[in-house]
Amino acid sequence: MLNIPPITRSLLLANVACYLLQLVFRQMGIELSDLFGLHFILAGNFHIFQPVTYMFLHGSLTHLFFNMFSLWMFGGLIERTLGTRRFLTYYMVCGIGAALCQELWQTGEYVLEGMYAYDWVQAGSRMISMGDFLDMWTTIGASGACYGILLAFGMLYPNERIMLLIPPIPMKAKYFVVGYAAIELFSAYASNDNVAHFAHLGGMLFGWLCLHHWRRRAQQQTFGGRWEAWEPRRRPSAAERVRQKWNELFSAKKKENGNAHHAPTGNPDHDFNLQQKARQERMDEILDKIRLSGYDSLTEEEKRELFRISRNQ
Repeated sequence: MLNIPPITRSLLLANVACYLLQLVFRQMGIELSDLFGLHFILAGNFHIFQPVTYMFLHGSLTHLFFNMFSLWMFGGLIERTLGTRRFLTYYMVCGIGAALCQELWQTGEYVLEGMYAYDWVQAGSRMISMGDFLDMWTTIGASGACYGILLAFGMLYPNERIMLLIPPIPMKAKYFVVGYAAIELFSAYASNDNVAHFAHLGGMLFGWLCLHHWRRRAQQQTFGGRWEAWEPRRRPSAAERVRQKWNELFSAKKKENGNAHHAPTGNPDHDFNLQQKARQERMDEILDKIRLSGYDSLTEEEKRELFRISRNQ
């Protein structure tokens, strides 16, 4: 868990914590999705904060597990590639974009089926008011944001292979993502289940728009002959500058007082730390190249190397 990048780790913990809160409040007779789930925009229970809060609620343990599994599997790698701030922005854009697409789909259904003309609706063996019926249109789950992360993996690492579970065959990421999107699109029209397929597709759509926008910006030259970065550089804070200066002074003093004859040899921990340091330095070099010239500036070998280092951390 400590090796997972900070935003991915925080999102995993937040989703699990919210699900536990759902269980606790449910025992008290309170359903959190009634307030924090995403309701239809014309429903009485709709609130402006729901396009954000709905992402942290789940309908079952299975629902939570599969979403968090995909977040854990792909989120760390995408966060290391984009950077922490940009990854969090990307995650929220995908989740809110999924909510927007779900609202548009429900609005279309409401208008095209002429529901606005009715005051009462047949629900099973009883009649309920249209207001109560619209309040039942509730969407919860991080699936839209997770589908956006899956799309990012397919766009940033298109030729990396994914081992499918059923059937157990390897497949390139780009084909896996296209196949998943096709299944969701078919299911949205052909199935009559209770799954928000258009929210999933919306997460992928807004993820594509977000990455496409960043790529276009990365390809435009700025006023110093520099290329705009995936992760904008920021000026270190005063505390960071003091810490950096202290580390430099401490390292210099340690080097002066050290003795080359006492350097550890044959120590497995020492060798492992050297290998870790070399991998980290190589990753920093590749990420700096991404920040300066964009992900597309990497060679195929550098992309594969970044993928291998990220998976080994």
